[in-house]
Amino acid sequence: MAQPKVEKLITAIDIGSWKVSALIAGRTDTGELAILGTGQRESRGVRRGFIADMERTELAVRETIEQAERVAGTNIEDVWVSFSGGSLVSDVVTVERDMGGYRIEQADIDDLLTTGQQGIDPDGRVVLHAQPTCFTINGKVPVKKPAGMHADLLGVDIHVVLADGAPLANLDLCVRGAYLNVNSIVASPIATGLACLSEEERDLGVALVELGAGVTNVSLYAGGMLVGLHSIPIGASDITDDIASAFGIRRSQAERIKCFYGSAMQNRRDFREMIEIATPHGDVAVPGQSAGPNAEGGKITRAALVGVICERLNQLMSEVNAALAGMGFNSPTGRQVVLTGGGAEMKGIADYAQGALGRAVRIGRPRGLSAMPEAHSGPAFATLAGLALYGASNPVDLRTMASAPQTVHRLGAPQWWQRMMRAIKTNY
Repeated sequence: MAQPKVEKLITAIDIGSWKVSALIAGRTDTGELAILGTGQRESRGVRRGFIADMERTELAVRETIEQAERVAGTNIEDVWVSFSGGSLVSDVVTVERDMGGYRIEQADIDDLLTTGQQGIDPDGRVVLHAQPTCFTINGKVPVKKPAGMHADLLGVDIHVVLADGAPLANLDLCVRGAYLNVNSIVASPIATGLACLSEEERDLGVALVELGAGVTNVSLYAGGMLVGLHSIPIGASDITDDIASAFGIRRSQAERIKCFYGSAMQNRRDFREMIEIATPHGDVAVPGQSAGPNAEGGKITRAALVGVICERLNQLMSEVNAALAGMGFNSPTGRQVVLTGGGAEMKGIADYAQGALGRAVRIGRPRGLSAMPEAHSGPAFATLAGLALYGASNPVDLRTMASAPQTVHRLGAPQWWQRMMRAIKTNY
């Protein structure tokens, strides 16, 4: 059987605080998106999602892309890049147009979207995304497709993602320094949502919690679009640092212990199971050597390890709960939360989060790509897969449209969340 012909190459690169990963995908003549090659390197120049060392980051990007090119057997020039720094800010802008009771034409919708950019006030930041979320008729009735309907007033809610300009410029320079052209810088929550949320989940309403190495992004989806975003400067690397500090060991060993023995849920056997640790010099600790104040004879109980992990998780989930409440996600327990990111690979994290958040929780893994390597099929690579899907769809963004004067209103979080809920009930 003949192999499908690749019509377009799409390259994604995710520059995180723990790793730099790349993916080369090909869109075939059948419409399928197939992975051709992947690459990964340790990230040593990124802190909390921000570039801290440009030379190291540029080198990591270059080596990662070269690895992916060797696997794919091709050379690439253009890339889609993710940004997950804590400077991401979400806003909702409402733009309205007087229709005088006439029938809505496509030209009216285009004019409304074009004038929408006039209402975006970046307040000294850079507009990363500006995407329509919900149309309204006469200020009340939410609709998905207003064309052909009669209305006195036509409105649209535009979700805007803002970021500080300097971190974006540094990220762009690092990628271009690796001799690559940047198609677009994409907010991590938008890319991740494409990869691990179903269309139905995005329509009905779901919270996406990305447990990254340095930053945890909490985002809300409703009516098929991202409608809220909050960044928390705590991540999985903080758990690693806590383990290293508590037991007097290196970060590398702390990360290994966390991955192999760590868990978010404790059981009785943990008090009997012993874990051997090493001194900061790399030798196995023996009685008489220093291996941290909480270690005895170079060994610790698994219960002690889980205790350190849960202490940090308690802090993180408290912040996540506060972020969800602040964005109006305070509905009944049944509404779902999806955990993804490298931190979501920890054993027992879904059960722990379900108890801490009081909502149904599942682990979000990338979907929508064929020939995904098993090593890249976990939640740690959801953003990378989402970038490829974003590049393949290349959604319309209002940033590129011309602007014109128009009446603009800003809605508080409860108001626009209620409007989203009305849209869901009306259309579904």
